[in-house]
Amino acid sequence: MKKKMFLILIVIVLFLCSSNLIFSKEPPTHGTYPLQIKYPKLMLYRGNSDFKQIALTFDDGPDQRFTPKILDVLKKHDVKATFFLLGVRVQKNPNVAKRIVQEQHVVGNHTYWHPNLVKSGALDLTWEIKKTEQQIKETTGYETTLFRSPYGIANDKLVQKLAELNYRGVGWSVDTEDWKSLPSKKIVSNVINNIHSGGIILMHSAGHWTQDLSGTVNALDRLIPALKKEGYEFVSIPEMWDRMPENDLK
Repeated sequence: MKKKMFLILIVIVLFLCSSNLIFSKEPPTHGTYPLQIKYPKLMLYRGNSDFKQIALTFDDGPDQRFTPKILDVLKKHDVKATFFLLGVRVQKNPNVAKRIVQEQHVVGNHTYWHPNLVKSGALDLTWEIKKTEQQIKETTGYETTLFRSPYGIANDKLVQKLAELNYRGVGWSVDTEDWKSLPSKKIVSNVINNIHSGGIILMHSAGHWTQDLSGTVNALDRLIPALKKEGYEFVSIPEMWDRMPENDLK
């Protein structure tokens, strides 16, 4: 009876493995990012895995609480990141927005009010992008063509509208889930357990006043040297895009 049960367990394990139902540390496959497959010149969720590269990205800033601390950590470790900024927060925190640009980080457009664009539609996307574009330029002098949709939500209509506006969309392949006010240990674990060559890491440099992103700051200070030790190169989103093979997701 025991021998029979053991053989049954072996069969189940082999089935799960062949069906990809057991988690592995392999990087996400093509099917994970259909918009990047369909629009390789317009959408980027992960970079070329032929290069041991990763990109740090930060959403929802700038603010006075956490963005400066994140900038301090990046400066300490001599790493450049990509910040997707909200227009309303650029207006409220111009000095921090200027510092991001002065310290040579890349800036992206993250809308003005952070709406769900799939619900509000392409017309709202146009207003949100243009309003934020104007605010970033007036405040910092920076002009960007990079866009990240709030909540990472996008569809064909929004991507096509991005193209009309001369923007390219950016998603992510490694989610820290730091917006949940996680402790640094959990954020580090979320990155280390999912990191891969060509990975785009999602973090936040600001949030709702009830959110505590101190875990993000502390995790970042641990992650950068640990990932460098593993041989990863930190690059900006434009640098990662430049390394993408023509019309192919590696």
